[in-house]
Parts: sequence; C-alpha cells; structure tokens
Amino acid sequence: MAIGRVAPLEAVLFDIDGTMCISDPFHHRAFSELLVQIGYNDGVPITQEFGMTHMAGRGNEQIGSFLFPDWDQDRIDAFFREKEALFAKYAAEGLKEIAGLTRLCRWAQERGLKRAAVTNAPRANAELMISILGLSDFFQLIVTGEDCERSKPFPDPYLRALALLGASPDHTIIFEDSTIGVQAGVAAGMPVIAIADERREGKLLTVGATLVIRDYQDPKLWAALDKTDAKSEAAGVNGVEQNGS
Repeated sequence: MAIGRVAPLEAVLFDIDGTMCISDPFHHRAFSELLVQIGYNDGVPITQEFGMTHMAGRGNEQIGSFLFPDWDQDRIDAFFREKEALFAKYAAEGLKEIAGLTRLCRWAQERGLKRAAVTNAPRANAELMISILGLSDFFQLIVTGEDCERSKPFPDPYLRALALLGASPDHTIIFEDSTIGVQAGVAAGMPVIAIADERREGKLLTVGATLVIRDYQDPKLWAALDKTDAKSEAAGVNGVEQNGS
C-alpha cells in the first residue's frame, strides 16, 4: 500500500512505545525487577528478546494472561500497578524521543493535519510519555486499547481514532514499531510506516508495513513525504496550516 495514495494527507496516527520514544529499556527494567522478586522463570531475569517477542506492543491484559495464566485478576492488577509505578519512575529519569520526531511533528502541524496517539499502553502511561516528550499540546486525542472492546492487533483502536478525528483511512498514515501494531494498522486499511532496526525489518514488511525506517531522520521517510506533498499540491492543497489547530 503506497504512501502516496493517501494524498492529500489528512491525518497522522502514532503509536507511542518504541514509535515515538525509546521506552522498552524502562519497561524491561521494571518487568525484570518485579519478575525476579516473585521468582518468575526460577528467578532468572527475562531477556530483551523475551520482552520483544511476548510483550512489546501488547496491553497489560494480554501480557498478564501470558505471564500469569493461573493468577486471579486482582493479583494481576496489583502486579501491574507496581510495574507501572516503576516504569513511570524510570521513564521520568531518561525517556528520549526517537531521533527526528520533533521535526516530523512540526511537519504535521505546519500542514494542519489531524493528530492522534493510538496505543495499547494504559492511559496514565500514555499521557506520561507524551508529557515527557513535550507533545501534550500536539495530539488532539489519545486512544488506548482500554477504550475499545478489542485492542491491537485488532483494528479497533485505529478505527476509533479515525472516527473521533473525523478522518478518512484513505487520507491517513500510521507510524508503528511492533508486529501487532502494524497488523492493526493494516487491518484498519491504512499504510503503516514502521520504526525498526535491520533485524526486525523483514518481519514488519511481512505483516504489511509499507515502509520501514530506522528513525524519523531516515531519508526514505522524507522522500515518501515529499512525494505526498507534491501530490497534495497537484490536487490543489497548499500544504500550509490554515486553522491554527
């Protein structure tokens, strides 16, 4: 699904964890510490690969069901309250944006594009990360997996964001980083630009990513956006923000 087919571009939708910011190390640290404390995996710390395979992009409900299939919901909820508190502490100490994110956000704002963050993270986490990144005023809304009957990899969160923004999937692009996030975006009928290193690029292309970039400074991204701009101008859209939103 070509990026250029969305011209004139109307909206951009962003995942947060791993897409807007480098958050996985803080999630991993919090999970690893708590899991060691309770003797998970016989007290052997989980690896980064384990986290990427079984936890990245998933909501706490999905992760809890995988990690603790025999636990009752109250115990799972208590674990995640502690985990999210640890994550918030560590993220506040060093959360950083994916390189070039500020430039991309400025590009979107200058064109008056509608903007939403769409995540499987709990709302408090989502708001915390967006605040640390200095983007609280950039996003017009945040949609979480908790807001929908089904979270990613189902398309529901992205479809909800479109409905709330009043945007068309035919004129919207998604930025993602996880397999289940790409699957959700593709199922919602939109082209997905994925952030990934070389090791994960093939997998993300296999599940439907239109373009895989290393970060928001990647020349491949800006070449695609320049083409979209050119098609928008040819269609009579001037590409300059008019409404100040």
